[in-house]
Amino acid sequence: MKLLTYKINNLDTPQIGVLQNQLVYNLNNCFGNISLVELIQIDDYQDQVAAFICNEDCLNHDIEDITVLPTIPKPNSFRDAYAFRQHVSTSRKNRGVDMIPEFDEFPVFYFSNHNAMFADKETIELMPDHFHRLDYELEFAIVIGKGGKNILSKDADNHIAGFCILNDLSARRLQLEEMKLNLGPSKGKDFANIIGPYLVTSDELEAKSIDTTFGKKYDLKMQCFVNGELLSEGNTKDMNWTFAEIIERASYGVELFPGDVIGSGTVGTGSLLELNGSGKRANPDYEVRWIQDGDEIEMQIEGLGKITNKIVKLDTNHSILKLKK
Repeated sequence: MKLLTYKINNLDTPQIGVLQNQLVYNLNNCFGNISLVELIQIDDYQDQVAAFICNEDCLNHDIEDITVLPTIPKPNSFRDAYAFRQHVSTSRKNRGVDMIPEFDEFPVFYFSNHNAMFADKETIELMPDHFHRLDYELEFAIVIGKGGKNILSKDADNHIAGFCILNDLSARRLQLEEMKLNLGPSKGKDFANIIGPYLVTSDELEAKSIDTTFGKKYDLKMQCFVNGELLSEGNTKDMNWTFAEIIERASYGVELFPGDVIGSGTVGTGSLLELNGSGKRANPDYEVRWIQDGDEIEMQIEGLGKITNKIVKLDTNHSILKLKK
């Protein structure tokens, strides 16, 4: 199923729905005033949804007539992992440093701002300082459907409600400066994450699943376009750490809750930082590029749809970079 959160005619009250053949069936009519997080905690919700949308009187909308909201507008938490070895090793090589051996020992993640979630087709307004080497990151994410503590990797896939596309926008100047202090990323990452356009349940991806000793991987093509130009391309199967392994580590000694979002980290070639570094290493005359005011970023992942966002600069003189002592 493709589940989503949306608004009708820009009304303030979020609705939840299921997408089928370009029609969004309103699920609040069936389940009452609940959120998507509450829906995915109902044991047999998929059977109930399937029966509900067979009803000819079921309220539905053309997907073009609604405003899609972030899949989970206000997650309990947002962790972003570092699961693609190609991205990590290439980025380190571009900086002239060796691959760090700890990458192959355990999956790592950081906490980011769970209150800075944006949706497909939403125009994203950023501060001027964010445009100092503004970057995208091509990722995908899971939403936790079943909570738990000390979850083992062999059981962890059962805790995943579904998958969506994730674009982790990054202000590289802010990020690189603050991480010299060995803490972060903070202001370089906390301002905008796009998740959507919907939550795709695991059963829809079963034909593309790959069983491993430590949980499932998925064979899904990933692409990112800027102003229509293909810049990044990869595959979700190239994760060196499965989501099951990431869940196992994330839940060690702490509770995971339904609605928690966990990102995969950037796929190989999935950021301008990596592409610029590789380009410069191959050719000193390589012309670097970053996201500019008015650029449109589109990300596609096979089976998960696409998210498209225009990025614009706010008209303000307020600058965090000018506040240094």
